Amino acid sequence: MLHPADLPQTIPIFPLPGALLLPRGRLPLHIFEPRYLAMIDDCLKTSHRMIGMVQPREVPSGEPRLHSIGCAGRLTALSETEDGRYMVTLTGVSRYRIREEVEGFTPYRMCDASWDGFERDLGPAERDPQFDRTRFLRLLGRYFESEELQTDWESLGEAEDELLVNAMSMLCPFEPEDKQALLEAPTLETRRETLVTLIEFALAGGGDERLQ
Repeated sequence: MLHPADLPQTIPIFPLPGALLLPRGRLPLHIFEPRYLAMIDDCLKTSHRMIGMVQPREVPSGEPRLHSIGCAGRLTALSETEDGRYMVTLTGVSRYRIREEVEGFTPYRMCDASWDGFERDLGPAERDPQFDRTRFLRLLGRYFESEELQTDWESLGEAEDELLVNAMSMLCPFEPEDKQALLEAPTLETRRETLVTLIEFALAGGGDERLQ
């Protein structure tokens, strides 16, 4: 188990709209841009092998501004295609707050990261005592049907609370700002409530349908 003192002060950051990483979650990525291929190569040379995922804010032109809170993951799997692309997996370690961007000679962006306030991310999986799994899965089934999505329902039914809520938060095709709200939820219960609200809103087409 990691401690805050084990986490690096400076990390590379990967702004990717809609790509959500959460602590203890796993995010597969397809890396093909030269600057991010270089980021992966450099990451492999470090002891921590950590990359900070973060949601960009839309701006009219130039480098996108970034949300202040992201989630850093450890590079835990990598394979290379014949044409030089990388297929990687990041395993979420902790959320972080961007203190400032660090100027340097890398083609990718770097930041000074603060891990303060996210100590819970380094602990054991969270529980959600108020979680009504049956009602949640019923709602999720309606949502997956409406979005024409497929999943392994048997595995979902057996998943621990955190794995189920976080996996659905990461996988459901919500807007980037909605993904940011799920990331910033202070507890698993709050994230589950936010997730339910987003699913209900999507099912209602912007209306007021509620969990039945």
